[in-house]
Amino acid sequence: MNLADLNYRHLFYFWVVAKEGGITRAAERLGIAAQTISGQLSLLEQSLGTSLFAPQGRGLALTEAGRLALGYADQIFLLGEQLREALAESGTDTALRLTVGISDGLAKLIAWRLLEPTLSLPVRLVCFEGAFEELLADLALHKLDLVLTDRPAPTGTSLRVFSHALGESEVAVFGAPKLAQRYRANFPASLHGAPMLLPTRNNAIRTRLDQWFESAGLRPKVVGEFEDSALLMTFGRTGLGLFPAAATITEEVERQFSALPLGEIPGVKEQFYAISTERRIKHPALEAIRAANLGSLGNGT
Repeated sequence: MNLADLNYRHLFYFWVVAKEGGITRAAERLGIAAQTISGQLSLLEQSLGTSLFAPQGRGLALTEAGRLALGYADQIFLLGEQLREALAESGTDTALRLTVGISDGLAKLIAWRLLEPTLSLPVRLVCFEGAFEELLADLALHKLDLVLTDRPAPTGTSLRVFSHALGESEVAVFGAPKLAQRYRANFPASLHGAPMLLPTRNNAIRTRLDQWFESAGLRPKVVGEFEDSALLMTFGRTGLGLFPAAATITEEVERQFSALPLGEIPGVKEQFYAISTERRIKHPALEAIRAANLGSLGNGT
């Protein structure tokens, strides 16, 4: 198939149908007849030589080829939107653009603290959240200027990215008031058998916590594991279990999640990094983040 043979309007209709979950809803969103969309989907499938949807009940489900095509369509239309925004801003907006990826394991309160220095600069801040590995890939492709995360970039890969330490914080255990009152006495020994909400093992702090529990001979009852730190704290707010968070944001955790600290875990620290494609940071906003946060969240190095 020749690139010139791909009809991007047909691809756009496919993308909307996949996002909306059906032709009828896509037609309502686009304001055109369902028959028109159905016909153009057929033309797209003919040009690609494969089926993108299969009947499922009264609706449609993506085939394996459809899921593959959707991934590419997501990238195509995201780039198209970024192109439109860049051209619209090129002659009117003098502010620098800072596009930041925030690892889903990094507490949003920490991300706010790290990015706060940029707010006094003429910078337009654009934030995305995602998995650590996906964000690093986007950074290497220059879709992002910076990734904020809880771990340095791995070594021994083909990705040309550089890690910049921003600081570290002791880790405290928090809980809804009733839980905090129940388990605060004799902390941290009281964590043995206590209900705990923990980050998944994809998060850097989880390994340190597991090692500390093992060395201390403590076995909490893990009642939930969460990739996203904000979701973990939200469940913690309900009293489902105790949960860890950086001690440096204790006041914010108390205020936003109505949780109280039991105490800090001895020797366990959470670290914070900015990862960029520059060994020596040149972007003024990135330099402001690094300069302001070295040591402000603990003992930065």
